[in-house]
Amino acid sequence: MNINFEYDGVKASERLEIFAGKKVDKLLDKYDFIIRADVFFKTENTSSPDTGMICAIRLSSPGPRLFAESSNGSFEASIANTIDDLERQLKKRKDKIKAH
Repeated sequence: MNINFEYDGVKASERLEIFAGKKVDKLLDKYDFIIRADVFFKTENTSSPDTGMICAIRLSSPGPRLFAESSNGSFEASIANTIDDLERQLKKRKDKIKAH
């Protein structure tokens, strides 16, 4: 599987890529139909210190693409929340595939 990283207004970070890569690999272990992942990191000016670090992940698999995005005070928390959202979506898709 191919993982692409894109940064918008954020300095590229190998540490973030490794962290996100491990999380995405766990999804791949559970759901082998994932073809590709695009991970986006960007910052946003907000008045709250609990938001502003945004991680968005788009997964390519058979059928429509899956997408999730989260904004937290750190990129690690944003990655974790985004992965949780994607896991829910993947579970629904896998259940639909089994039903047919």
